[in-house]
Amino acid sequence: MNAYEYALQANGSFALPDACFKVKALMEDENSVISDFADVISVDPSMTSRLLQIANSAIYHFPGEISTISRAITIIGTQAIYNMMLVDVAASAFKHFENQAINLKRFWRMSIYCGLVTKNLAIKAGIKDIERLFVAGLLQNFGELLVAKITPEIAKQCEQYHSDNLPWALQELALGYTYTDISAELLKIWQLPEKIILPIRHFNQAQSEQINKDVKVLNLASRLALLDSHEGEFDYDEVIDEFLCQSLKLSKEDIDQVAEISANDATGILTVMNPKLFSR
Repeated sequence: MNAYEYALQANGSFALPDACFKVKALMEDENSVISDFADVISVDPSMTSRLLQIANSAIYHFPGEISTISRAITIIGTQAIYNMMLVDVAASAFKHFENQAINLKRFWRMSIYCGLVTKNLAIKAGIKDIERLFVAGLLQNFGELLVAKITPEIAKQCEQYHSDNLPWALQELALGYTYTDISAELLKIWQLPEKIILPIRHFNQAQSEQINKDVKVLNLASRLALLDSHEGEFDYDEVIDEFLCQSLKLSKEDIDQVAEISANDATGILTVMNPKLFSR
């Protein structure tokens, strides 16, 4: 089964809700106004509640409470609202996913943390339009859920990574490609903007000097996520690619600062996403 075939299996449990497509269409319509977006989102009470929770979470650090969808759109912007809807899709996958092939708590910790680190590293690296990179970081490993659901025996093989055989190397051995390749195909099916998909699609070319900063930041963030979720199991110097740090002009102090901030923020966001699992 190739990456595209795995992605095709996403229809159903992992399909994007209609509201995401409607919001995307409104974003492309220059005549749309804030009330148009609010009307689409407010039809779904669950989505409204979730978006307000996320809008008031550690992702944005707003000093005052955001209590209405219209206010959230006014302050955050339509692109950020769309991105948060994608976060909601990721969170709702919990409801449809029951599988012992992978450690779900580890998976979601790494996904949220990677999203935050990608965003914060982008700021340090002087990259603009950072919200798309949060989404890229969040969803870059979503292919793992599909593999675990469709072929759990392969997911179990890929779960047995260690310091001498990192996750991406095991995925290549078991599948012939990595989870990010599946994620890129899935996001294409979901019709997400190409600027979100691009760093995921080229994830494995991060060491190329010609590749853009988005790819390098995402790759570096995923490595930091591995360290965060497996404290003491991996050596920093063996996991973190110094070439990526140098090409992004990031110092060890920059990396440590981003890692600490993202770790604290991830804990709060995960509690919002799934209180039962992450409040323990």
